[in-house]
Amino acid sequence: MAKKQVSVGNVLLGGGRISVQSMTTYKTSDVENSVAQILRLEAAGCDIARVAVLDEEDARAIRLVRDMIHIPLVADIHFSARLAVLAAENGADKLRVNPGNIGGEREIVLVADALKAHHIPVRVGSNTGSIEPHFYERYGRSAQALVESALSNVAVFERHGLSDIVISVKASDVPLTVAAYELLADRSDYPLHVGVTEAGGGDFALTKSAVGIGSLLLKGIGDTIRVSLSDDPVKEVVAAHDILRACGLEKNFVEVVSCPTCGRCMYDCTGLAEKVRNRVISVKKSLKIAVMGCVVNGPGEAKDADLGIAGGKEYCIIFSRGATERVPVAEAEEKFFARIEELLA
Repeated sequence: MAKKQVSVGNVLLGGGRISVQSMTTYKTSDVENSVAQILRLEAAGCDIARVAVLDEEDARAIRLVRDMIHIPLVADIHFSARLAVLAAENGADKLRVNPGNIGGEREIVLVADALKAHHIPVRVGSNTGSIEPHFYERYGRSAQALVESALSNVAVFERHGLSDIVISVKASDVPLTVAAYELLADRSDYPLHVGVTEAGGGDFALTKSAVGIGSLLLKGIGDTIRVSLSDDPVKEVVAAHDILRACGLEKNFVEVVSCPTCGRCMYDCTGLAEKVRNRVISVKKSLKIAVMGCVVNGPGEAKDADLGIAGGKEYCIIFSRGATERVPVAEAEEKFFARIEELLA
């Protein structure tokens, strides 16, 4: 993880805990819908929300939105140092800028001065669509180009006295994204915002994000993450937490494991597993429940579960930490759920 730490409101980046971010889909000046969407993101477990700032109306609306939510708010600005300054003046907890398109050093100085005056950090974001031409000419569309672009822009902020910096080097190409973050992690100790940008929609977008973000987190790279989906942003937050859980970086949930089933499965294992998942989806407790297809190897494969069930044609085995109970199939679901309620209590 990063050696440096940066505070975004009350959220610490670089402190070991991976925070989850998402971005609104409404114009920020549409305060009512922006706030309603952020409150939904909060309920889903979002730690930091980001809004787009397209004009002065958006920049001034940040204060109104900020006063009605409970998580830090990041202003995303391109092409205008003036709007970046105005967003900082109106209560943004962090700015996301791309110095490659914000203007020359004179404009960056204006942004740096505003950041220092209001004691807020900045994310310097490089992506494949914003690499400066001279880096493209030298390195092509590569991890090296992404990293050199980001670090050269970080250096400009550093020259003007700013050290509360977060960096990202995103691409929609998973191998390129991973290579860029690996290179950046070796060259910088600033907190890293990790994600696969423009992942798209549907199952493939989730897979791309899980592979890209998950592979980096398993190497200890990344301090805050965003899953970028062409969908309801709440789904981004849910997916981000699933990635953290799969990587073993989030423990306070009930994990439901179930086998893929085969010809030996003689009861509705898949249906039962779905019912169990629906029951525990919002429970904040570190537990493992197993729903296995058969008694041949189910209890053995899931022996580390706090509670489990394995089925047969006429009976099921309910097991818990070495103790087993044989029950008729007709009674198994009711008894299993009774045991689940005891466990949750």
